[in-house]
Amino acid sequence: MDKAFSDQLNMSLSDLLAAQTGLHFPRERWRDLERGIAAAAPALGMPDAESCAHRLLSAPLTRHQIGVLAGHLTVGETYFFREKMSFEALEQHILPQLIRARAPAERRLRIWSAGCCTGEEPYSVAMLLDRLIPDQQDWNITLLATDLNPGFLRKAAEGIYGEWSFRDTPDWVRERYFRRRKGQRFEILPHIRKRVTFSCLNFADDVYPSLVTNTNAMDVILCRNVLMYFSPVWVKKVARNFHRSLVDDGWLVVGPAETSNSLFPQFEAIPFPGAVFYRKTQGAESQAGAAGYSFPSLDPFDPLPETLQMPAAVTNASVQSVAAEPVASHPSNRDERDVLCRMAHFCANQGRLAEAIGWCEKAIAADKLDPATHYLLATILQEQGENELAVQSLLRALYLDPDFVLAHFSLGNLRLSQGRQREARRHFDNAQTLLHAHTQDEILPESEGLTAGRLGEIVASVRLSLPSVTAASG
Repeated sequence: MDKAFSDQLNMSLSDLLAAQTGLHFPRERWRDLERGIAAAAPALGMPDAESCAHRLLSAPLTRHQIGVLAGHLTVGETYFFREKMSFEALEQHILPQLIRARAPAERRLRIWSAGCCTGEEPYSVAMLLDRLIPDQQDWNITLLATDLNPGFLRKAAEGIYGEWSFRDTPDWVRERYFRRRKGQRFEILPHIRKRVTFSCLNFADDVYPSLVTNTNAMDVILCRNVLMYFSPVWVKKVARNFHRSLVDDGWLVVGPAETSNSLFPQFEAIPFPGAVFYRKTQGAESQAGAAGYSFPSLDPFDPLPETLQMPAAVTNASVQSVAAEPVASHPSNRDERDVLCRMAHFCANQGRLAEAIGWCEKAIAADKLDPATHYLLATILQEQGENELAVQSLLRALYLDPDFVLAHFSLGNLRLSQGRQREARRHFDNAQTLLHAHTQDEILPESEGLTAGRLGEIVASVRLSLPSVTAASG
């Protein structure tokens, strides 16, 4: 590329990318920006870099444009067990401690690979867990992997890699967890591949922590060699969201070049040989609710304290009388339900699922006709691994509101996880049809900020990944 963009064009592109993706291109990196736009132009259907730049500036970026740009403006190079000192700290310290703490009771573990690229990082974690937890069938393990680039995610979900992905990787990795394909290609074994859930997520635009995106109550977040592309302001914003996404004593793992106490002031820096991890310690910030609420420590199975109770007129008898009405619930019941649902969200985001379920049950007792509360209960039950109970709650929500888009989407995901692909496809189709009644920018009820357009993109992506329906499926 010979002709450079004008300073004004570079500045406008930098501002656009920072606002919609978080990617940071100061003046000294404008040449990199120009090269990236030139490389992305053909994939975006544009004849040259400058016309591509003007097209991008003409309207808000689409999800497709963001994915293409991310693929050309960031380095998509990684390999299995990259930065081995970090993986040694995980294998020898962090994961064993979590496993010992959880083994006697809930046997629940949640890990998020944020910025997973082509999947080598989350699959490396899955292999570690396979070595450390031989009885995984008795555990409820979530290994979420997200990236901004859908192309990376498609390759990750495919699970086929070349020699370059094994550079500086221990020999046992390929021998134990891959099978050889033609042309020096290697396919990850199915029992490892199915343990990772891939999803597209934009740190600058999407909602997290959130029950909808499954980004709440994490024990470990790995976000390595991603934040270096962001400005310090954006790094701090992302770090605050990660802090809220972690349970107390949860861990944030960043790349060696991203280690900085000034960027992660809400965390405690913990040194390990060759690596520094960040721990969310219990404190004032840990007690703040995800939506800005601050609640006392309460037992959901006890009566509500006076500060959270509704007026005395709201009794069990009044709740029962409202339940018999075929119309919307009484306003005072809705107020009580809202308080109880906020408590449920707060506990769920901290990983206190039993308490969250208790608050949901109280909310349902206060307003039996509210489909949103049944939906909330379903999301928490699913996180707890109680999938059939979650299905029942979602069906109740749809009985009360057949047009509840998120309930159809969640049922599709649940049925897909159970291998019932025909049912999953039907629920995804229902969700897609119902989304036509919403504008692209409309925030969906109970979605924690998710727009109809964004959910439509997610549903379309999931449907494309579904295998062909056979007589045996669903």
